[in-house]
Amino acid sequence: MVDGCQGYGGTAESWGRADEAIALSRSRMEAGHPQALQFHARLLARHGRGDEAFDLLRPHIHDWSLAAALTDVADDAGRDDEAAALLAAQIPDEHRCDGPWCCRGLDPDTAVGLLATIRERQGRIDDAIALLRTRDNNSLNNQDQLADLLARQGRTEELHAYAATEPLGHAARRLAELLEERGDVEGAIAVYRHAGDASVCPGNVAVDLAQLLSRHGRVDEAVEVMRALADAPGGAEDWIVDMLCTLYADQGRPQDGLAYLDALKARRGEEEWELFWIRLPLMAACDRVDEAVEQTSYHPEGGTSYAVSHVARLLAGAGRLEEAVAALEPHSSANSHDLAGYLIDLGRVERAVVVLQQHSPKPPPPSPGPWHDSPPF
Repeated sequence: MVDGCQGYGGTAESWGRADEAIALSRSRMEAGHPQALQFHARLLARHGRGDEAFDLLRPHIHDWSLAAALTDVADDAGRDDEAAALLAAQIPDEHRCDGPWCCRGLDPDTAVGLLATIRERQGRIDDAIALLRTRDNNSLNNQDQLADLLARQGRTEELHAYAATEPLGHAARRLAELLEERGDVEGAIAVYRHAGDASVCPGNVAVDLAQLLSRHGRVDEAVEVMRALADAPGGAEDWIVDMLCTLYADQGRPQDGLAYLDALKARRGEEEWELFWIRLPLMAACDRVDEAVEQTSYHPEGGTSYAVSHVARLLAGAGRLEEAVAALEPHSSANSHDLAGYLIDLGRVERAVVVLQQHSPKPPPPSPGPWHDSPPF
């Protein structure tokens, strides 16, 4: 859900009414609305008031999200040196966090990452790399900051060396992406094959490799990669099986995907919903929509709101919008957006609006009390 200050201020900004957006976001900030300070500061910076934004954020350097905002705002304000000094002061010489909850607020590893961002922006690339090498782990949200920096700077040899030692496979992915961008598809494939042997997440690496092969028309090889992964002990997880079956479908071989699911069900003696739903689009591709709907009704979870959404998607894909709407209406609260979309496709716009209004989440009440620039915040 969009934060209230973004919902009002962001809309005014998109309409070209920056002063009104700033006034609205300031009022939300002064009312203590969550995340309002960060939004207000970024809004100021976007409209030429970077110094004001920086000064507003500076007292809150100990909050990691506000420190990240300050790092961004410093660029607009031309105050990178000042931001760097503030961040450097948060990095002790000895201590390094050994877990995500070690330090409250701005932990040293996050401060290192933000400082490295500034150093790269200043053109001090070696300093940025040296900073990131002091961290035990540069990976966050399926990305690796050091690998991204090396790739941006074209430091391919260093990225090769880093990918050989980074255990999660994120650096290998970034290296493979870089090689693919340069037209070296075979080199990218070799990176993934080498990383898969050493990674603690071989499944992720195999998926990356299969996607690369598929992008370059080598779908048979992609299927082989995913089939080997799925057939390995413990490998038939739902997300892996889903990708394997998607590759079969993309090749025009939905029946092969169904045969694999049937064999897997026979081995396990059951088929939980996480695997059952994968067969539904395969059945639809074989012109077996009615059979897919019937089989869903027999599944123990077939009457749930999430199962019904899959059924509605099958029906809509077959051009049976009325039936899709009828399937979703008893579960309209959980599927309001899908239901509204099908109603709009049928020309029932007013009904779609009613559905969305009935089930739209209510915005949280503003926090009591004013926003303070000094503790306690």
